[in-house]
Amino acid sequence: MIDVHCHLQFKAFKDDYDEVITRARAAGITKIINAGTQVSSSRAGVELSNRYDDQYATVAVHPHHADKVEPDWLKALEKLTTDPKVVGIGECGLDYFSYKSNGIVDPKIQKEVFEAHIDLAHRTRLPLQIHNRLAGEDIIEILKHHKNILKPGMFHCFAGSEKVRKAALDLGFCLGFDGNSTYPGIAPGETVALRDHIQATPLDRIVLETDSPYLTPIPHRGKRNEPQYAILTASFIAEVKGTTLEKVIEQTDKNVYTLFTRLQK
Repeated sequence: MIDVHCHLQFKAFKDDYDEVITRARAAGITKIINAGTQVSSSRAGVELSNRYDDQYATVAVHPHHADKVEPDWLKALEKLTTDPKVVGIGECGLDYFSYKSNGIVDPKIQKEVFEAHIDLAHRTRLPLQIHNRLAGEDIIEILKHHKNILKPGMFHCFAGSEKVRKAALDLGFCLGFDGNSTYPGIAPGETVALRDHIQATPLDRIVLETDSPYLTPIPHRGKRNEPQYAILTASFIAEVKGTTLEKVIEQTDKNVYTLFTRLQK
């Protein structure tokens, strides 16, 4: 089972990531992809991936940081992509949710930075790992504008309208689902429950992720998330889809290898 998106390089794991990785392996996690959110965390993710055979990385600037990029940020990310353990460009995208600590970064700046990531993904032939919160229609519009250069990628922690889901699938993207899929109800600002998105998405277009240390699934909600808990999301997806856990793991792993061609089996 592959955790296609987490953040073991974050400070939440600075004291025990060896133990976290050991627990993940014991739970059946065979590979972990650590996503960058700034140049610094992207670099840290690459360094971590080179310490463990089963660790990989994606590199990018999160939309929260789009207004704080350094002058040479894109060049720095491109240099990181030369490392064979870098398997994608992410997490990048748009975020229109107003956070207490961050507000909303100017959408114009977010779009410019996102499009720079799309161009980087094209130049490096790496898939995109897209962050979308309450910005799905704008993301789809940008992707359609660049569809001639897109390599199939994934929407990290997918949420949005039915229209956005259908458009993302039509563009060839996979959808990532996390522990928040197990939460009851509909998230603030959204119109479709994640359970319904899972039900409507073909299994061959779903990938598993934890977004650790965030989005811990039930029954551990409120505690720090870890890659070992990907099994709980996989079990939830199996329940929703009316299939077996083994089938979910087999197919989602296959999907990851199809998307991230640098990932070694």
